[in-house]
Amino acid sequence: MSILYRSLLIALFMPAVARGSDTKLPGTGVLKWSEDELPDRLMDGAHRFVERKIADASKTRKRYWPQKHDTADKQAALLRANREELRTIIGAVDERLPPRIEFFGTSSEQVVVHRGDGFRVTQVRWPVIEGVWGEGLLVSPDKKAVAAAIVIPDADQTPEQLLGMAEGVPDESQIARRLIANKVEVLIPTLVNRQKLVTEDARLKRSDQTQREWLYRQAFHMGRHIIGYEVQKILAAVDCLEVRHEQVPPAQILRQSGEISRRPDEPFQSAYGPVPAVQNINRQEPIGVAGYGEGALIAFYAAAIDTRINAVLVSGYFDSRENVWAEPIYRNVWSLLKRFGDAEIASLIMPRNLIIEHSEAPTMVGHKGDSKTPDFARVQREFSRIHGSAKGHRPVFVRDSNEAPVTAYSEQAAHSFLSALGVDATAKPVSRMDDNRHAFNSDERNQRALQQIENHVQGLVRKSEHVRDKFMLQNLMPELNNNRWSTEKQHPTHDSKNFIEGAKEFRRKFNEEGMGRFDEELLPFNARSRMFKETDNWIAYDIVLDVYDDLIAWGVLVLPKDMKPGEKRPVIVCQHGRNGVPRDTLDNNRTAYNDFAAKLADRGFITFAPHNLYRGEDRYRWLDRKANTIGCTLFSFIVAQHDQTLRWLDAQPFVDGDRIAFYGLSYGGETAVRVPAILEKYCLSICSGDFNQWTRKIAATDQSFSFMQTIEWEMPYWNLGHTFDYAEMTYLMLPRPFMVERGHHDRVGRDRWVAHEFAKVRWLYAQFGLADQLDIEYFQGGHSINGEASFKFLHKHLNWATPE
Repeated sequence: MSILYRSLLIALFMPAVARGSDTKLPGTGVLKWSEDELPDRLMDGAHRFVERKIADASKTRKRYWPQKHDTADKQAALLRANREELRTIIGAVDERLPPRIEFFGTSSEQVVVHRGDGFRVTQVRWPVIEGVWGEGLLVSPDKKAVAAAIVIPDADQTPEQLLGMAEGVPDESQIARRLIANKVEVLIPTLVNRQKLVTEDARLKRSDQTQREWLYRQAFHMGRHIIGYEVQKILAAVDCLEVRHEQVPPAQILRQSGEISRRPDEPFQSAYGPVPAVQNINRQEPIGVAGYGEGALIAFYAAAIDTRINAVLVSGYFDSRENVWAEPIYRNVWSLLKRFGDAEIASLIMPRNLIIEHSEAPTMVGHKGDSKTPDFARVQREFSRIHGSAKGHRPVFVRDSNEAPVTAYSEQAAHSFLSALGVDATAKPVSRMDDNRHAFNSDERNQRALQQIENHVQGLVRKSEHVRDKFMLQNLMPELNNNRWSTEKQHPTHDSKNFIEGAKEFRRKFNEEGMGRFDEELLPFNARSRMFKETDNWIAYDIVLDVYDDLIAWGVLVLPKDMKPGEKRPVIVCQHGRNGVPRDTLDNNRTAYNDFAAKLADRGFITFAPHNLYRGEDRYRWLDRKANTIGCTLFSFIVAQHDQTLRWLDAQPFVDGDRIAFYGLSYGGETAVRVPAILEKYCLSICSGDFNQWTRKIAATDQSFSFMQTIEWEMPYWNLGHTFDYAEMTYLMLPRPFMVERGHHDRVGRDRWVAHEFAKVRWLYAQFGLADQLDIEYFQGGHSINGEASFKFLHKHLNWATPE
């Protein structure tokens, strides 16, 4: 068929919307990019956009910080607010237990690990929060200490290595021995190490997680963080060191020969009766914290939050954090760069004593991010940004004269730290020590630390449903949550007006705090199009729209051929899943999408298949990581793209803007409970192959279908487990229709959990007399579009006649 003859046929038989060109949609420009390059262009632009937003954050965060013209009260209030914000975003929010230090051992592990000349080393633990303990070694002078210090090893170091009891740390970096020689009481805690997770589960092995990542993933979704747990351990140690404990335990127990028969997880009971807790005598001596590598991060944040810490030494960590998204994943802190770089965190410590040592940092490669010793110039630039110093009181910068990294805990750094504690550092380090324990295993201690944090997080997962109920439902409709028992056959329904009005604030919270929203104005559409496929019933176009500078939206518009001039039809937005592209929804039944966009167009609906950014595996995961640093997620991009697409569709003369529906599979089903919850322009939503108990899906460690077992490390959303699961997201759609499509053999979840979550939604809709707005279809199948009850649902609620 000649091009001329084909154009003539289109002009005669196609609706007015498609007349005028056989290559583009009227009213749009010509799309010149090929189908193959569109996904990469979209992804590349998204990366450029978020990198620009990260750069902007470093320029705009000053609004959170005191300025010279502010009053003293305002400056103090801003600093308090920043400390609380830092505490919140690292998840150090649980109330700590009353302070006490327990000295413990077993039949083969003596309480006193080593006795030196004028000091003793004891094995200790201290309670932090329910079920979580700090654990390590306490080195106490026989006479009154002149100061106290918490020395935090790197995650892959042990307390024993800092005392010379085990190999692995150079002599000159064993700062604890220098502090002890100068009569400083030293507590050396242990951190969870970075070693690979030990498991026999082949699927879990493929997820390639370290122990720190394992804890990070589950905790992040519950508003907690491995950083926050370990900061809490340090602050609990400060609680203990604030009071004296020289008389605890009894002197006879501290003899080197004294042994206590007790497991580390049991309350302490000695042969001489219970050991008393710390005595309530306030310590007058200063308290300092020193850390190296991961330990420096913990020391740095602890000192920024807690003003009781008089001095802090940060070695092998301080840097510009603009590329924190490229560091190991367990350093990913939600919205960190909106308010904090390392200079700002240092400013929360000033004018207290701060020593920054540019030392050789631990090298980490392949931890879903890498880390190495930063360039001196970059560290120096960040150091120069530290503000909040009192006149004549500046932080100390320990560096090599040739700008090379110094040895960790160099003599200069150690002297500066001792001086900051008011100690005249004249004594040389004590000798390396022996470990008197006969069968001590540091791996077992590490496993205890790992398991205790995991247990705490899993407790939060189990309790989270009640927290979410209190957060949203009980706030919005307290009258619907009474527990009165009634024998009445019928109960009245309620007017939904108050609920719908109250849900607006929760929609804002979900948008801005749950998914994250870019503070950016949408651009003009600048629509470009290209026709790429035609059947007897419809014609399909690629459509590209501008969203933000560098960020575009792309989708496939399918227009039925039987549309009449001036007719407005409903639109169904058909969303692909992970690693898909829009044309997958027109797949001639070759995939799990079962050609659903084409089939719906055959029924007379306009369909539009957007391209979502979850394609390219780690490319979209790194995009999410970058966005997290400024309080955004992958869905911050997706919501903006859908918002622009909806505006463009609504502006088209052939679209009924009040009848635009959403239908998505898999990651598209995930989109179906997020985007329509925010964008009310979607008149209904169908979630296929995804509806679930999302908190368990993300954070539970005892479920085989949980993302904790897989490679999907981008799935946790900050604190969403305590705010919005799928029921709460769906509440935001009320009174709009909503449907779930669920295959019995879909391993995304379990039927009973899907039913449980959906029942909560149905209950709420029923209280407003809206139960007929909901539907759920189970079918004997797997992770796919079924297109039976869902198609009927669309015809019913879009008021479009079912074809014969």
